[in-house]
Order: sequence, then C-alpha cells, then structure tokens
Amino acid sequence: MSKKNRGESRAVHRLGVWDILGYLIIALLTLLCFAPFYMMFINATHENSLINSTFQVLPGKYLAHNYARFSTVASVWRGLYNSAFIAVLTTMGAVYVSGLTAYGFAKYRFRLNDGLFWVLLATMMLPAQLGIIGVFQLMTTLKLLDSHFALIIPACANAGAVFFIRQYIIGYFPDSLMESGRIDGCGELRIFHQIGLPIIAPALATQAIFIFIGAWNNFIGPLILLFSASKFPMPILVQQMTGSMGQDMGVIYLGVSISVIPILLAFAVCSRFILKGLTVGAVKG
Repeated sequence: MSKKNRGESRAVHRLGVWDILGYLIIALLTLLCFAPFYMMFINATHENSLINSTFQVLPGKYLAHNYARFSTVASVWRGLYNSAFIAVLTTMGAVYVSGLTAYGFAKYRFRLNDGLFWVLLATMMLPAQLGIIGVFQLMTTLKLLDSHFALIIPACANAGAVFFIRQYIIGYFPDSLMESGRIDGCGELRIFHQIGLPIIAPALATQAIFIFIGAWNNFIGPLILLFSASKFPMPILVQQMTGSMGQDMGVIYLGVSISVIPILLAFAVCSRFILKGLTVGAVKG
C-alpha cells in the first residue's frame, strides 16, 4: 500500500462516534430545510382532493392541469418577466450604488463623514413601509407612478448593503492599492471600477442575494405603486390567484413554486461565486 493510501486509511479511521453523529445531525438538518420546498413542488403536481386527504411524497399527474387553471387567472410568463425585470435592475442598481457609497465612506475623509454615516445607519431602524407615502408622492411628482421604475429607483438606496460593504472594504481593501493606482495615473472612479470592484466582489455578491430576494418578494410596493395588471409581478399574481381559486391548493402550490424557483437559482449562482471569491482571496502578497 502506498504512503498516500495509508494516509487516507488513517484519516478514515480517525472518524470517531462523535464525528459520525455530527455528520448525521448535519444531514438531518439539511433534509429538514429542504423538506418544505420538496413538498411544495410535489403538491404542485397533485389535485386538491389528494393534497387535503393524504400525504404525498411522489410527483403526481396534475401539473399540466394546475398550470392551465393558473393561466386562466393570471399571465404566468408576463408576471415572471415583470418580477425578473424589477429584481435584476434593482439588484444591479442597488449593488453598484451601495458599493460606490460604501467606498466613499471607507476610503475618503471629509467633513461630517462619521455623522452622515450614522444618519445612514439610523434609517435602518425605520420600517420601509413608513416611507411608502413619501415614495408615492415622489413618484407622482416624477411621473413614474404605475411604472416599474417607481419600484427600482427607491430600492437602489440600501443602507444595510452600504454598511456591510463598507466593513468589507475596510478589512480587505488596503490603501496601498489606491496609491498604486494613482501612481499609474488612474482617476478615482477608475480605481474603484478596475481595482475596487474585483476585490469587493464577494461582498457585492452576498448583498446581491438579499437585494434580489427582497425585490422579487416585494408585495407592498407593487400593490401601491402599480395599477395596470400587465405590470404586476409574481407576488401580486399569486395573491390574486389565491383569492380566485379559493381552496384549490394544487394551483396555489404551483403558483408559489413558480415564484420561488428563480430565487433558488439566484442563490445557487451567487453562493458559488461567494465561496470562490473567499477561497481564492482578493489580495495577493
């Protein structure tokens, strides 16, 4: 037996009872977290009577039927497009604006720097719903009411993302890199775009997950700022479907499943990017 195989054998034998128990607990917790999503997708393929009478663990044959019924109440693909348009543009705008704002607070010293940052943090203590009247009046003045941009523009101001990214910049973006860029003749914005953005990419990706989920699941904003049915995102359509279908749980599960799938995909893509960024590291000595 080679040295490599003997080393691997010894590593396997080092697993004790507590190690195995720990892995079993982790596997159990993983199953518990995954179970609600699995049951949601399974129930979307069954008829209402089976869902209410028995516990289903295997897919059924009513997926096409439930989809046809859902389509009679709302335009599924139009709702997905609206949600994707709002969520993607909100995420891109909020991540860029938050990154640039955090970069300014972290790397530049100016009058009222700390005071303005504390004011920014204070806005996190106020629920977003309290400002919906002001947003409504502002969008009316800008003539953006009943437009997707009435949801996108206010969401680009994200105090929580600014705080998180600022702390990341302080910890992982040394001032020496900025000085090197200035020596090479780079302007301040070019330093941020070509040096800063690659370094803080893991922080941006982390915030992108939360911003995307928040924009996708936003219900109060579209309910107040949008009036045309053709512009409604998925949360509004699911709510309308719930009222129209009553107790048809198969159709309701299908609508919720369609609304959740993009969120899971976005989390999977961004989480891999985060792990890659943290593993490789941003600054090399």
